[in-house]
Amino acid sequence: MKIGVPKEIKILEYRVGMTPSGVKELASDGHEVFVETNAGMGIGMTDQDYKNAGATILSTAKEVFDIAELIIKVKEPQLQECSMLRSDQVLFTYLHLAADPDQAAALVKSGVTAIAYETVTARDGSLPLLTPMSEVAGRLSIQAGAFSLQKANGGRGVLLGGVPGVKPGQVLVIGGGVSGTHAAEMAIGLGAEVTILDRSITRLRQLNDIFGSRINTQYSTKDAIDSLVVESDLVIGAVLIAGAAAPKLVTKEHVKAMRSGAVMVDISIDQGGCFETSRPTTHAEPTYVIDDVVHYCVTNMPGAVPRTSTFALTNATLPFVKALAGMGWREALKNDKHLANGLNVHNGQINFEAVAQELGYEYLSAEAAISA
Repeated sequence: MKIGVPKEIKILEYRVGMTPSGVKELASDGHEVFVETNAGMGIGMTDQDYKNAGATILSTAKEVFDIAELIIKVKEPQLQECSMLRSDQVLFTYLHLAADPDQAAALVKSGVTAIAYETVTARDGSLPLLTPMSEVAGRLSIQAGAFSLQKANGGRGVLLGGVPGVKPGQVLVIGGGVSGTHAAEMAIGLGAEVTILDRSITRLRQLNDIFGSRINTQYSTKDAIDSLVVESDLVIGAVLIAGAAAPKLVTKEHVKAMRSGAVMVDISIDQGGCFETSRPTTHAEPTYVIDDVVHYCVTNMPGAVPRTSTFALTNATLPFVKALAGMGWREALKNDKHLANGLNVHNGQINFEAVAQELGYEYLSAEAAISA
């Protein structure tokens, strides 16, 4: 199969869809891999590194899109990329369609078969291709929050760990999943006082087992959010409903009641954000202020550490890429119901129910699309 790896063009996105080691695996299986020139520069990988692994280097994204049968990316295709997609192609990348109606419309129009990393599942119900980036984003959220809390950056001037004789910063993590857990771990490491909210008693028990007395756990209710948000120096939004838009758990009224200079980091922004005052930002301009509260809502947080992120992502995606390339998308999805859960768009129709409901499309199940 002809596999294309274009350079990412989202603002300040330095990750790349595949490392040279991934290319070598595919080339050894007999596939042709075409990589856009300088696609790997952001992770310190040159065109020669990719050539040595067996790739052919092409000069433009259009050349890659024109020749490829399977396109491997990191971030959702930008509209100019969507215009290059065809109905005989497979796109494998993060999509987050529920919060992006323009992209959804462009993919539907193109007729492409689009498989989303974030809705591929594992046997235990986890999201194996979202997990590595959730781990990175969770850890980065505390770094970004701690930096934003500095007075010169608009924050309260609070050191999360405090010092002897001075109370540490108060961190609230809303959501105890992968990103929330890694955020809590980083915040604890800095010496902050951490509270995690979640709606699963089972998960709260697991978090207590992991962290013991180093954190506070509380069942997530409106009353808990009302009281804890306004007392916090740093609020991390780490809520996920797979494939669907994130619920707005922190309201404008909460933000108005928060301390001046408090910071909010919305990890859920790819899915529309879980704060009512959230709007997407970039690494170029990561924050904005509403009611004296600093908001950090970068939609590609792991792009800040592209080398770590790309290697972690390729480790997770490569087995699925090999299956898609080796069997073709239809057989690969028939063979693996968990990979089939990743099918979001095919032949002009939406195949993930939460996306169809959110954006008002007619829904055709992945099973029906695969067997058509």
